[in-house]
Amino acid sequence: MNTNVKIYGDGANIDDMVKLSQEGIVDGLTTNPTLMAKAGITNYLDFARDVLKQITKTPISFEVFSDELDEMYTQAKILDNLGKNVYVKIPVTNTKSISTAPIVKKLSDEGV
Repeated sequence: MNTNVKIYGDGANIDDMVKLSQEGIVDGLTTNPTLMAKAGITNYLDFARDVLKQITKTPISFEVFSDELDEMYTQAKILDNLGKNVYVKIPVTNTKSISTAPIVKKLSDEGV
């Protein structure tokens, strides 16, 4: 049985992320604002750029951190432009339970 399972490393420690990428243990990497906050990261964009200086081929997902829909869209476009191996995560709803489906559709239509 072929399940096509892929393993992603989840975290916000650059050294660990680079190690996982270099060792080929994972198919990709992912992080999110909560993990970054726990790791003491205060500049999300600088963190993403620093990661991508060292990880250029392994797929990596970064999540927008805004709760405002228009800002989510803007952040998604910025993240998408950081590298060809970048995938953008958008939460299904914001903290006010407002659906992000229209933003996800628009970004998807734009190839993000």
